Amino acid sequence: MEINELQYAKPFPCLLTIAGSDSGGGAGIQADIKTFDALGAYGTSAITAITAQNTQGVQGVHAVPPEMVRRQCESVLTDIRIDAVKIGMLPDVATIRTVADVLGRHKPPFVVLDPVLVATSGDSLALENTVEAMLGELVPLADIVTPNLSELAQLTGNRLAQTEEEMLEQGKQLMNRGTKAVLLKGGHWENSSDARDWLIQQGMEQPQCFITPRVPTQNTHGTGCTLSSAIAAYYPYKQDLRSAVSSAKSYVQGAIEAGTNWKVGKGHGPLAHFWRIERD
Repeated sequence: MEINELQYAKPFPCLLTIAGSDSGGGAGIQADIKTFDALGAYGTSAITAITAQNTQGVQGVHAVPPEMVRRQCESVLTDIRIDAVKIGMLPDVATIRTVADVLGRHKPPFVVLDPVLVATSGDSLALENTVEAMLGELVPLADIVTPNLSELAQLTGNRLAQTEEEMLEQGKQLMNRGTKAVLLKGGHWENSSDARDWLIQQGMEQPQCFITPRVPTQNTHGTGCTLSSAIAAYYPYKQDLRSAVSSAKSYVQGAIEAGTNWKVGKGHGPLAHFWRIERD
């Protein structure tokens, strides 16, 4: 489906992102809403944390009280038809349990879990050990989990995967925790000439590989947030996970390429989320 079809499809999807705020605008809630807008969806949000953050790193994290996270989610879910939920940064165990309780009661039709544990800069975004709570409470509720190599290792208790075989084995271990699918993001292997992501899905005989050329740029802040949000935005149209992932990958690739030479900040700059609109 082309972008003009996405923009004018009726009814347009309504999406909820449950994530942290990035004051620098490149990741988190800001990246999610930009992605939803760019792909023709209506975005709503529940903010889990406020971060002092820019292209160089994270200078501070202030968690929103879990009860306020609950109220935000309930306000949206009891009023607006939500076709997909994207979950990003959850700073503590109490927030994880709160979000799991809300989703368990409202049962949205499609849930993407991006297990955000660290920022692109390497700074931690979790205020306490959230891995076990995430595995026990949220992973079983997710239709797809989208970890990068570091997050995958933390979630499975392994060392960082050195080969695709190790990555796929860790992905199978994560599948055993109850999720319906895992998208293994291999883009952090910088010695590779391309970025190879693998989709493992219940009922799929063999993992599916998605290959895009690696773009030589430091403007990659928010790539994971953008990819998971794009999957959430495409799925209500596609109703097929592999197709939604493929379209989301193409969108993110275009956003990286369009923002290659952007000069926003002194560190890892953002993607060009509205690249299709700008080119048109």
